[in-house]
Amino acid sequence: MRPAKAVIDLAALRNNFNVAQQAAAPAKAIAVVKANAYGHGAVRIAQALNDTVPAFAVACIEEAIELRENDVTKPILLLEGAFEQTELALCAEHDFWIVVENDPQLEALLNSNLKAPLTVWVGIDSGMHRLGINKDNVSSYINKLEASPNVKGEVVLASHFASADELDNPMTVNQIAHFKASIDGYKRPTSLANSAAVMAWPDSHGDWVRPGYMLYGNSPLDRDHQNDKQLLPVMNFTSAIISIRDIAVGESVGYAESWTATRPSQVATVAIGYGDGYPRHAPSGTPVLVNGVRAKLVGRVSMDMITVDVTDLQDTKIGDEVTLWGPELSVNEVASCAGTIGYELLTRMPLRTPRVYVD
Repeated sequence: MRPAKAVIDLAALRNNFNVAQQAAAPAKAIAVVKANAYGHGAVRIAQALNDTVPAFAVACIEEAIELRENDVTKPILLLEGAFEQTELALCAEHDFWIVVENDPQLEALLNSNLKAPLTVWVGIDSGMHRLGINKDNVSSYINKLEASPNVKGEVVLASHFASADELDNPMTVNQIAHFKASIDGYKRPTSLANSAAVMAWPDSHGDWVRPGYMLYGNSPLDRDHQNDKQLLPVMNFTSAIISIRDIAVGESVGYAESWTATRPSQVATVAIGYGDGYPRHAPSGTPVLVNGVRAKLVGRVSMDMITVDVTDLQDTKIGDEVTLWGPELSVNEVASCAGTIGYELLTRMPLRTPRVYVD
C-alpha cells in the first residue's frame, strides 16, 4: 500500500476546541467544519465533536446535509445562508441555522411557507465589504425578521473580520467599533470572532465565537501568542522513502533540472506529491522531517513524488518515515515556504490521500 497518509488525531481536536471555548468563555463556541473540516474529513470531525459542541458551521447546505446523513445531530449554521428559496424548507426540516445578509435572502425567508421557524443570524458589514447589510438597514432587518412566523425568537447579529490575524492592524478595532455602533440599542446575541479573534481580540467575543483554523491545531496569527502554545496539530501528513541514490556534482534531480548538486549528494525519493496535497510550488530548501530529523526538499514537486537531500543524515534507508507537516513541523512554515497559507494546504488535501483517524 502506498505510504502517503494524513493521520488525524481526534484527541488533539477535542483539546483545541476546549482551548477555544476556554479562551472565549462565557461565549459559546461553534465548531467550523466547512471545506471538509479544513481537509480533515468533515463527517469524522463532526462526529468526534457532536457530544461536545453546541453547534457546527459550514459554508453551504450541501455540507450540512452530508453531516445530517451521518448522524451529526447538533444545529448547523449555514455561514453564507441559503442560495435558493427552495433550500429554506430543508433548513426547517433539518434544524439548520441560516445567515441572512442581503435583500433577496430576506425576502425569500419572509415569503416562504415553512413547517418550522428558523434560527436566523443577520450578517452585518462592519468593514470587510464582502457580505452583510450596512448599518442603516439593521433596524429594518431585525424588525421584519422577528415579526415573521418563519423566524424563531431573537436574531443573532453577526459580522466577520478582515485582518484579525494581524495583531498590529487597527482594522479590527475599527470593525468592532463599527459593529457596536451598528447594533446600538439592540440587545441581541452577537457573533464576531473567528479563530484569530478568539485567540487575540477578547473585546470581540460576544455571545458566539466561530473557531475554525485553530480547531485543527494551527495558529492564524502573524506572530507567536500565549494562546497558540496550547494548540495541538490535528493532522500529521506523512509518507516514506521509496528510493535512494547518489548524485554527483553537476547532476540534476527532477523535472526541468531545477536543482543541481554542488557537492556529492545522497537524495531520497518520497512517495508524496501535489496529487496528494503537497504544494507544487514548494521550492528547494522547504523543510521535511526524515525520521524526525530536518532535511530539505530539492528539485521540483511532481504529482506523485518529491526528492529530499539526505546527505547529512545517518543511516537513511528505503521505508523510513517522512513527515511533510504535523506536530513537529508546522503547516504554516511549509505554507510560507510555498508562498501560501496553511489554510490552503489543509483545505486542498485531496480524497486520494487516506485519512487515518486515531483517538
